[in-house]
Amino acid sequence: MTIAYFDCFAGISGDMALGALIDSGADRALLDATVEALRLGDEVSIEVRHETRGHVGGIRVLVKTVDRVERTVPSLRAVVEDADAPDVVKTPVIDAINRLAGAESRLHGVPEDQLHLHELGGADTLVDLMGAFWLLHDLDVDQVYSSPLPAPRGRLDRMPLPAPASIRVLEGTGAIFEPIDEGRELVTPTGAAILAAGARFERPAMVLHSVGYGIGTRETPGNALAVWIGERVETKTSVTMIETNVDDMAPNLIAPLCEDLMEAGALDVSVTSTLMKKGRPGHLITVVSPPELAAQLVDHLLRHSTTLGVRMTSAQRVIAARRTIEVRTELGVARVKVKEIGGKPVDLSPEYEDCRRISRETGRELTEVMRRVGDAARKELGLV
Repeated sequence: MTIAYFDCFAGISGDMALGALIDSGADRALLDATVEALRLGDEVSIEVRHETRGHVGGIRVLVKTVDRVERTVPSLRAVVEDADAPDVVKTPVIDAINRLAGAESRLHGVPEDQLHLHELGGADTLVDLMGAFWLLHDLDVDQVYSSPLPAPRGRLDRMPLPAPASIRVLEGTGAIFEPIDEGRELVTPTGAAILAAGARFERPAMVLHSVGYGIGTRETPGNALAVWIGERVETKTSVTMIETNVDDMAPNLIAPLCEDLMEAGALDVSVTSTLMKKGRPGHLITVVSPPELAAQLVDHLLRHSTTLGVRMTSAQRVIAARRTIEVRTELGVARVKVKEIGGKPVDLSPEYEDCRRISRETGRELTEVMRRVGDAARKELGLV
């Protein structure tokens, strides 16, 4: 899965998002295509150039309007709906406009169909929104993630900070705000709407492919937005490790205990031989549990083993992506588990039960069957 992580260390605006996505590899020509698709060529011109802010260099996008036309919310929606752009791009744009409209409607007490968005109702807002989602589509991004957002305090020209419209747009999205000592607007309503329309506010484990920096208007060092593009690495961030030592339990009873724990929902169970007090040989039983099942699995251990207590710790685990394929060989059909990193296969493992079945049916050695299935899978996946 290709993902984009918005690192909003200096905030986010629509033009910063455009610049960061282009700098990370998206096609700059899509900005011109956006203007053409929205039929805004008479109102908008776009300039793209490289700029620096202190030690950060990246792409600055200037969306300039001529003879600014302010539109009502229904008019904004109509422009997008009539645009010659993919539906997968137009859908989040409409969502973002609806969120902006809902926020402004609540702030001003005006029904959405009568609402003028003033500075948010111009052609530049439409270009920022559609341009951002079209560039994300060009990068094949399936999911957007975002860092915490900087939240200044105080007022700017009698307007409270953070900007009320931005806060309203992000309301209920799970956005995380971190207080900072600033007296400037760092998250614009348009930038907030881009995130609100589909971002998850968490930092994923990922294999990094590219990084882009979108330069902001103010010439302040570090005034930029970073966008990381890469492949998500599946993670389980909250597993519970359950451990116990036993030296007075028959080994033939430990095997069914492990099977029962797996059937009860354990992610993994392992048994390690160990030397305990007074030189007694014993076993360390380790259970990897989803947090929500930890109490149930601990109860099972206490009831069905000789232990008098267990140890519990929280841990993180990172899981490589995996999928299962079927491979046809001259001996029969078998499933193969494929491990992937960055969306590419890196290793595989023939399914034991399938290979065991083929071995019994054909009379071939199990090692030969597993070798042939593995060779066929490697050839199919291009790993030879």
